[in-house]
Order: sequence, then structure tokens, then C-alpha cells
Amino acid sequence: MGVYATLSSKGQLTIPKEVRDQLHLREGTRFYITIRNGEIVAMPKNVQVSELSGMLGRPPSGEVLAVSTMERAVEDAVLEDHERVERQDGSQNS
Repeated sequence: MGVYATLSSKGQLTIPKEVRDQLHLREGTRFYITIRNGEIVAMPKNVQVSELSGMLGRPPSGEVLAVSTMERAVEDAVLEDHERVERQDGSQNS
């Protein structure tokens, strides 16, 4: 699914209603924002992995993981990405 949005003069981006509805986003939802390969990635911080269960269908391998295992993997990936961005920022400011 792809939709267009426009950045306001105040630097604000409105998430289209169809996206908010699909991800069950509500007013006050906090996001972790990062840049990955030149793209903006916004990850909602108050959506639990269990709420996204089944969104992508059954994995090709057929392997099913516990929600706690998936949540830990997501936390690790976010931390790793954050540390990478900080390292890049540090090397660019040198």
C-alpha cells in the first residue's frame, strides 16, 4: 500500500486516514523516526507486535514465533539502527 502525503511549512506530515485505520493509530501515538537507505522510517512506539499479528500472512518457512521473541527482535533492531545512525552522525560532524 502506498499513499502520498505533503509536508507542511511547520515540518508536519499528516498520516492519511486509510493508513491510520489499518495500523490502528490514534491521536497521541508516539513514533520512533529514523533514516534507512535515504528513506524516512516511522515506527509507532505504542503498537504492540501482537496487534500486528497476521498482517503479513503466514511466514514462508511456516515457523511461528512467540510474540515476546518478535518484540525482542524488534527492540534489538531499533536499538541497532539507532546506534548506527548515531555513529554516522558522529562521523559526519567530525
